[in-house]
Amino acid sequence: MSTVLPHSASDIAAAILPSAMTAGDFAQSSHQKDFELVAGRLVERAMGVESDWIGSRLLTLLTNFVESHSLGLVFGPQAGYQLKSETGGDTVRKPDVSFVRFGRFPNDEPPKGWALLAPDLAAEVVSPGDLAEDLRAKLRQYQANGVRLVWILWPDAKSIDVYRLDGTTATLGGDDFLSGEDVLPEFRQRVTDIFTRPRPVPRSE
Repeated sequence: MSTVLPHSASDIAAAILPSAMTAGDFAQSSHQKDFELVAGRLVERAMGVESDWIGSRLLTLLTNFVESHSLGLVFGPQAGYQLKSETGGDTVRKPDVSFVRFGRFPNDEPPKGWALLAPDLAAEVVSPGDLAEDLRAKLRQYQANGVRLVWILWPDAKSIDVYRLDGTTATLGGDDFLSGEDVLPEFRQRVTDIFTRPRPVPRSE
């Protein structure tokens, strides 16, 4: 997930960067790893260690499923999607986990730079520094660009909010099953298993 730069960091960025950065500028900048570009403005991605582990866990589960069923490609948090913005200015979003089905990329080859399309599925893991306003803005942007399924994962509550392109929503937790629905048919994963970390096995003396 992402959060707006603190004032001090914003001031530093404003001093060294153009006021409205393009997606091309962003691709060449040293800031692309830890930031997103929102309407020409840098926005820091505030991933914590816990949220990173959960994102990696979901990435592994989805990758194993997608590859075993030859459905498409799964990407981690550095994959950027250049999306249309209602407010103007170039925007590049980086979901924590995303999926693009086969048949959408030319020759089914992922691009070298930003993807010039929206993913079929985008998943975001909420970190302590994330702002509700920014989360809502990102969700609106995903849906405005045609992302068919969005998952928002809440580590503290161990729950997942599901947003569909038709406007329907659901909140899942515990023994509920997260479904890929028509985006990833047959994908089903119990919610509690996504958030459960492995524990060390006690060693006998």
